[in-house]
Amino acid sequence: MSYNAPMSKEKVQQQFGANAAAYATSTVHAKGYSLTRLVEITQPQPDWQVLDVATAAGHTAFAFAPHVAHVTATDLTPEMLTVAAGLAAEKGLTNVSFEPADAEKLPYADGQFNLVTCRIAPHHFPDILQFIHEAARVLQPGGQLAVVDNIVPGTHLHGKKARLLNEAGNYVNAFEKLRDPSHGRCWSIAEWEHGFARAGFAVHHQELLTKEIEFASWAARMQVSPEDTIRLKAMLVQAPTAVSDFLTPQISNDRITFRLTELLVVGKLS
Repeated sequence: MSYNAPMSKEKVQQQFGANAAAYATSTVHAKGYSLTRLVEITQPQPDWQVLDVATAAGHTAFAFAPHVAHVTATDLTPEMLTVAAGLAAEKGLTNVSFEPADAEKLPYADGQFNLVTCRIAPHHFPDILQFIHEAARVLQPGGQLAVVDNIVPGTHLHGKKARLLNEAGNYVNAFEKLRDPSHGRCWSIAEWEHGFARAGFAVHHQELLTKEIEFASWAARMQVSPEDTIRLKAMLVQAPTAVSDFLTPQISNDRITFRLTELLVVGKLS
């Protein structure tokens, strides 16, 4: 089972710093169904301390703030924290603080939090497994790690069908990376299950969520060049069967949509 290849964290900061404002209004990030589900499943309590890792524009932190004592929202990119702090002020939220932090080297004491959340971000981390271990370290015994992230096809099994699934996963990751050079690698469900287990989490909830992506705005948010936009369209149209079945592209006149799949997984630290 393979994990993320090394990737420049500076590239992540550059890419997201340049596009920070777009994440304040991005429908996928601001209004995704997974926000509501995260709160429902984790059942936050009024005395909880919550850590939101890679908060971007702060949407996950804002969803939890009304239910807990305090949310610490962190991000590697200073421009993102500026955007998030501005949104928090507009919403009148006073129990959310914003701090720069590397997801793989969290600057917090052992056992400091009741809940760690991370939504639509781990695929940018150079070492997702290290992030999971760091989350385990800063959580109290019995604390929860709640993650939502895009997934790709893949399996730890062997054989022709497994090979085709893993090849499809590589194709989807290449598609994502062409659009966003800061993209590291989305994991498969099997990898998430394995990663949680290695860090000492017992998974007590997981579900799949699908979201329809409008191609033009998806590409524009990362300022994709005209040449790469054409390449991305070609990758959708010419995708192998296993990839097409996963992304389900729909082309109608000039409008192109496709589907991404998110895994929502919550583990409890034993």
